[in-house]
Amino acid sequence: MLKRLVISLSALIFSVFLLMGGNTFVMTLLGVNLGLKGVEPTLIGTIMVCYSVGFVLGSLYGPRIIKRVGHIRAFAVFSAFLASSTLIFPLTDSIVIWSLLRALGGVAVAGCFIVIESWFSAVASNENRATLFFSYQICTYLAATAGQLLIGFTDPAAFVPFTLGAIVLTAALVPLSLSRMEAPTIEHNERISVKAIIKDAPVGLLAALCSGMLLSSFYAMAPVYAIQVGLKVDQLSYFMAASVFTFIIFAWPLGRLCDRLDRSKILICINVLVALSALGVVFIGSYHLGLLIGFSALYMGMVAAIYPVAVAITNDRMEAHHIVAASTTLLLSYGLGSALGPLFSSSMMTWFGAQGLYYGCAGIALLLGSYTLFWRQGSQMVKVADQAQYIPSPVETAGVITELDPRNEEFVDVPMEEVFPYMEAEEIAEAQACQMELDLPEPELDETAEDSVLVPH
Repeated sequence: MLKRLVISLSALIFSVFLLMGGNTFVMTLLGVNLGLKGVEPTLIGTIMVCYSVGFVLGSLYGPRIIKRVGHIRAFAVFSAFLASSTLIFPLTDSIVIWSLLRALGGVAVAGCFIVIESWFSAVASNENRATLFFSYQICTYLAATAGQLLIGFTDPAAFVPFTLGAIVLTAALVPLSLSRMEAPTIEHNERISVKAIIKDAPVGLLAALCSGMLLSSFYAMAPVYAIQVGLKVDQLSYFMAASVFTFIIFAWPLGRLCDRLDRSKILICINVLVALSALGVVFIGSYHLGLLIGFSALYMGMVAAIYPVAVAITNDRMEAHHIVAASTTLLLSYGLGSALGPLFSSSMMTWFGAQGLYYGCAGIALLLGSYTLFWRQGSQMVKVADQAQYIPSPVETAGVITELDPRNEEFVDVPMEEVFPYMEAEEIAEAQACQMELDLPEPELDETAEDSVLVPH
């Protein structure tokens, strides 16, 4: 019985890994391919922004398709669209068709994520949802890193890499299709109005917007930057992989700092480091490949931390039952930023050359840091002891996974017999017993400490 439970979870995680790895591989491949063809950065940015627009639309309307045809069929449809669009790219050079394909790809990826994330929500319980939540995040970043490394083993100008990307994306359908769980239901999350968040935590909303701009700018235009500064394809893959992987390294120490110190101060420091590392790429990275990768890795590690800090600052000022609703609204703000990012960064690269990517990103970080400092002076800060637990939330998500947030007190614990209806009563009891033995203990609050710190049992 334990074997069935582990296999079911492994199927979900493996589908996430293949989907995320294939998607980031294709995203970087497109940027490199367009850069090698000498396409203007503005046109590249226009093509890439269509993915973000499609992703937002897929997040809003994907659940309707899933409810109509079911999870497995919907996932098959989304995967087919995604794989097919990947194979069409090398067949034409039309900017309009590439833009349309990117938009369809965004819709398809969002739909796939909704299917997978709702399945995660179905298998989670109050005892294991924190573990599943963090496992999901680690899996997404490891997959993104693997997808970037795969670029180094291909010729981006050829047809074969697009075929390889389509194969990986299609393979993501297999593990989920082999799962024997009943399809879960999807409920539309309540949303908190933008006006309400602006009133209580405007810096959180702005930080989510800037995070979307900075991350999408990097994913869309960094491969073009690397080509323009003369990096070889294998060097480009190390450049991208190191940058994406860094957040895993920084997640734990940043989490400790955010639970011990005022989070608005942490956000200011993060943005200063983002600006300094971006300028380091421009002025120091040109001297050596190692320096270039190092500054870029620091840059992305800090940029990826902006969104979870924005969520934490917002949740500090929200009621516990509004956490999921607030996260959903912040994701929409992030989505808007991710649509603006490639347009802004590509324009900067057109005006100032390849280095314009990092000039623009440094400017965004400095503006966000300055606004946060200004906001601190006119607002009453939440005491460190009253801050909610910091959770390094991923943003490569369609939003359903926010229900698994360990801070969400309204999480619905689904009975095991509903998740595995084909099991006998004795098997369910055995699975529940094994689950309790495997689950990690919940962290407890050390009330003797001067600050609010989570410590293990």
